[in-house]
Amino acid sequence: MTTDSNTPLGKVIAVRGAVVDVSFAPGRLPQLDEALVIEWDRPEKLIVEVQAHLDKQTVRGVALQATAGLRRGVSVRASGAPVTVPVDEAVLGRLLDVTGTACDGLAPFPPDLPRAPIHRPAPPLERRSPATAIFETGIKVIDLLAPLPQGGKAAMFGGAGVGKTVVVMELIHAMVKSYQGISIFAGIGERSREGHELFTEMRRSGVLDRSVLVYGQMNEPPGARWRVGMTALTIAEYFRDQKRQNVLLLMDNVFRFVQAGSEVSGLLGRLPSRVGYQPTLATEVAALHERIASVGGVSVTAIEAVYVPADDFTDPAVTAISSHLDSMIVLSRSMAAEGMYPAVDPLNSSSILLDPIVVGEDHYRIAEDVRRAIAHYKDLQDIISLLGIEELSAQDRTIVMRARRLQRFLTQPFAVTEAFTGKPGRSVPLAETLKGCRAILDGTCDRWAEASLYMSGTIDEARFKEASSKRDVMAS
Repeated sequence: MTTDSNTPLGKVIAVRGAVVDVSFAPGRLPQLDEALVIEWDRPEKLIVEVQAHLDKQTVRGVALQATAGLRRGVSVRASGAPVTVPVDEAVLGRLLDVTGTACDGLAPFPPDLPRAPIHRPAPPLERRSPATAIFETGIKVIDLLAPLPQGGKAAMFGGAGVGKTVVVMELIHAMVKSYQGISIFAGIGERSREGHELFTEMRRSGVLDRSVLVYGQMNEPPGARWRVGMTALTIAEYFRDQKRQNVLLLMDNVFRFVQAGSEVSGLLGRLPSRVGYQPTLATEVAALHERIASVGGVSVTAIEAVYVPADDFTDPAVTAISSHLDSMIVLSRSMAAEGMYPAVDPLNSSSILLDPIVVGEDHYRIAEDVRRAIAHYKDLQDIISLLGIEELSAQDRTIVMRARRLQRFLTQPFAVTEAFTGKPGRSVPLAETLKGCRAILDGTCDRWAEASLYMSGTIDEARFKEASSKRDVMAS
């Protein structure tokens, strides 16, 4: 984003919160999405992004920083380009805001650092590589039932308090050992507490020097929260296209990106659409997600957290986001209430990679058998509540018993919650997950206590817990 003497010079004529109207000379109107730099009496720059042409000499834009103290008549210079952000290796280990300014108290970026515009077209279809490789996480229920694609898009859906951010932080922790690429975290509408916890965790785990954190916090104007995902994606595209490195892009929370777009739309005076969302909802979500792709064998893998308002999965924002995903991980409030963490719903979570051609016949068959057993148990829950499990047939009792053990085996302690639970975290290889589920389905664990499988790692660890509990009983 540069300015020179040839760029149009205008002046502020109206300020309404984050919306700023600017008047220019006739015939020199800036383009849509162009950045305007307001030359006011503050040390920090105020950047406004053009969103509408009101007439032949007036534009309406959205400020990316707070406009408190801005008055009419202040000079504005058009940059001639969209907002640009620094993209070189100097950004690794740093914390940035939506305009690429360092916010971590360290030295500012040098002025000659390469920069890239946050608005750019998605890669054409003929350059894209298919997402068929599995990104193994070490989280049993995800790797088994909703495997994440490397170079694809996956999201965790859930209401408030069901564990979305905890799962994202565990994925970052798991990435330290297995993932050798670059990781970029976009905090969209993050609480300050969450952002500080993540920054501290990444520094403690030693992954910060291969990471970039980009924040648009909850207390910032809607324009910042609306564009911070684009800033993170621009940095990811640089490492993919220029440095030829795989990138893991984590976004928390994408619903707040939609929410910020809705606020901007209302401030710009657009009529609301369904449930009060912006009329451009589908376009805005597509503009973000279609840029996430593998190109020339180098991938950008996106893992997103998505808040589900009032646990309503038919919400227009949720359905718009889900239409772009390869893998959907649905977090269940009822499972969280029962203490089944991670509270991943095994029946509603899905992945396009769960196909025998991709994961293999054995993995696919075990995943389907696990789903079938848990679904049968869910169907029988009303009968069990009314009449008791004793009224079921012997076959149904066996299925229910194994389904309950499967549910408990698919729980596991996380490294990021160790300070709260006192249990060391477990990262379980996919082969061990398949081995454990197969053992439960085959009846090997029918006589085991359910508590032996709960919050265990591998099936061998559960076997050890079962043997220890039996020794304690005999000793007493």
